[in-house]
Amino acid sequence: MQLTIKPSDLQYRYPKVKAPRDMPKFSGLPDPNPFDRDDLYDVIPMFEAVMNALGSNDGVVLHRMEEVLSQDVPRWVATREDVYRCLLQVMRGLLETAGGRR
Repeated sequence: MQLTIKPSDLQYRYPKVKAPRDMPKFSGLPDPNPFDRDDLYDVIPMFEAVMNALGSNDGVVLHRMEEVLSQDVPRWVATREDVYRCLLQVMRGLLETAGGRR
């Protein structure tokens, strides 16, 4: 079952960049398009994809992933596929360290 994230599920607030709103969003690899980490319409599909890959629906995991994106993922990691891979790798490592909490 695919996880659906609502804006109210997020701990941070993201602007809604309306201009590219109707353009296709991240739906899996490969996706070399640029990722806008400051756009709600780009952030939610990315977080949904990572959470689904992790097999998690835990809000704590989602909030930690938001922190990772804002604090730990360098801005030069800019394509959707690179951001996805980075978030997935970091979050898997964090979950393993935390004893597999999901």
